[in-house]
Amino acid sequence: MSHAQNPDLINRLKRANGHLATIVKMIEDERDGLDTAQQLQAVINALDKAKTVLVTDHIEHHIEDVVGPLSKDARDKLKRLGDLAKYL
Repeated sequence: MSHAQNPDLINRLKRANGHLATIVKMIEDERDGLDTAQQLQAVINALDKAKTVLVTDHIEHHIEDVVGPLSKDARDKLKRLGDLAKYL
């Protein structure tokens, strides 16, 4: 599956885009800084999660190029590595 076909990645990016649009509107409406900062953090979190999905997909794709199709167990272990990578 290409990155463009990954519904999880697309949904996360759309969520970040929605949060960002909300932030622009909040700034234009001169909303409270705390509320705006909370929305900014939501965008950062959504993008971090999208990045993890993108990188994990990319790694998985290249591993499959070398070793062939991965088993469910191998995919699960790779997902855990991706989850761990977000702490780097």
